[in-house]
Amino acid sequence: MRAELKQTSKESTVQKAIAVQDYHITNEPFYLPAGDEDNVFEEAYSLKLPIMLKGPTGCGKTRFLEYMAWKLSLPLVTVACHEDLTASDLVGRYLLKGGETIWSDGPLSLAVKHGAICYLDEVVEARKDTTVVIHPLTDDRRILPQEKRGLLLEAHPNFLLVISYNPGYQSVMKDLKHSTRQRFVALEFTHPSADNERTIIIKETGVNEDTADRLVRIGEMVRNLRQHGLEEGVSTRLLVYAARLISRGISPPKACEVAVIWSMTDDREMQEAIAEIVSGTF
Repeated sequence: MRAELKQTSKESTVQKAIAVQDYHITNEPFYLPAGDEDNVFEEAYSLKLPIMLKGPTGCGKTRFLEYMAWKLSLPLVTVACHEDLTASDLVGRYLLKGGETIWSDGPLSLAVKHGAICYLDEVVEARKDTTVVIHPLTDDRRILPQEKRGLLLEAHPNFLLVISYNPGYQSVMKDLKHSTRQRFVALEFTHPSADNERTIIIKETGVNEDTADRLVRIGEMVRNLRQHGLEEGVSTRLLVYAARLISRGISPPKACEVAVIWSMTDDREMQEAIAEIVSGTF
């Protein structure tokens, strides 16, 4: 969502300020703390320290941030990073419309101007020459250069930059540069404990305790397969998907087949191994 902003238009500036309110989370997201991460996040925010959320896919990083944005009453502007993401996509660009040249702020500029959380999800997927644009926002300067306009935007006092990072993705080609990662304080996430995961599945899907217990056991056993070549353990998100299918009348083995087995891997032997776990549990 990008409201258009003319360089000299006071009215469009007002429209932009209104638009950022659309990013507020109005209903409390369900989040079950694993420790004191919510308190640490609040203190880091009060100190205006940029934050990195580290952990495997589907372990609750994004839900945690949604919960904190709601708790702090801050708009949350999310950017799904990818290899074609450019600095202009984040900062903004000039557009031609109706014979006029109009400046359109990118999501990062929007958050900087109006005091929102800007969340760069899976930042390691973005090109390294793109992520460099965030560096001036992650130190005492807290500024964002809009080079095409010849402007330096000073960050709103409420602005916070948050990135997520999955260490399981790191490789020679895809890893977070040390010049970037050492600008953030880091909160580490992992899969929830069995008790917490059971509570999450029941809360999110409404399945009974027995079904939730069985799904949690499947999750634990599948994660142990990482020692035998599985690239990454099953996420709580996928277990929730399976539970939702079960709550709609899909048989548990079939629900686990489509939400866990086929989603996790294309390796036939690994699929058979997970299928054995499922059949032994249900």
